[in-house]
Amino acid sequence: MRADIRLWLPALIAAALFALPGCAEVGGEPVAPGGVGELSPTRVQLERLLASVRVVAARGHPGGYERGCKEGQRCVFGPLWSDNYDGPGGHDGCDTRNNVLSAQLTEVSFRPGTHNCVVTAGTLDDPYTGGRITFSKADAGDIQIDHVYPLAAAWDMGAASWPAERRVRFANDIDVNLLATETSANQAKGDSTPSEWLPPARTNHCSYAGKYLTVAVRYDLPVTAADNAVLNDIARSCP
Repeated sequence: MRADIRLWLPALIAAALFALPGCAEVGGEPVAPGGVGELSPTRVQLERLLASVRVVAARGHPGGYERGCKEGQRCVFGPLWSDNYDGPGGHDGCDTRNNVLSAQLTEVSFRPGTHNCVVTAGTLDDPYTGGRITFSKADAGDIQIDHVYPLAAAWDMGAASWPAERRVRFANDIDVNLLATETSANQAKGDSTPSEWLPPARTNHCSYAGKYLTVAVRYDLPVTAADNAVLNDIARSCP
């Protein structure tokens, strides 16, 4: 199965189940189907998501964000790539990073004896750069896992008041909020939101906007007025 299809497979299944023209709903929330290339969400689908998302004037700065989990650190989104959470992929014996790699890479190979948990090789059609990357466990640092809606931004925009369990699930949500990508792209993005960073591959902007908005709507996280303007501009360019 192509990696771009896998990225949006849950939304595509939802669309079939609900049979709504142009947009599906999961738990009453609009979800845009699409992905890289031909499966990108349409203008109508993005406009429906834009109509559902909350918009705030600017990103707040409540303070207290600390991702690290070493002794004395706050570990506000839980241990990195934890398997200990309730949600897709949780409590399955595999860590979240390997779950993402196995779902989004093609031609995947696993380390023997790990019950298909540890990915050792595969190919990634990068959703941000548009390039094709050959993954090897020996060079695992070439591919990182990005939070589409960044953790620091989520903290600033409302997650600071969430229960710890909800933050851990958000940080490990393999269905909508995690994408494997080239390390340099992930590092360039950092904790930026759409008004500050967009994928280098312009042809992938529609799918990125759809992913970002889907996460925001599902978790009731807002977008800033600046982000909203950029996402509306992207929507107008989508087919």
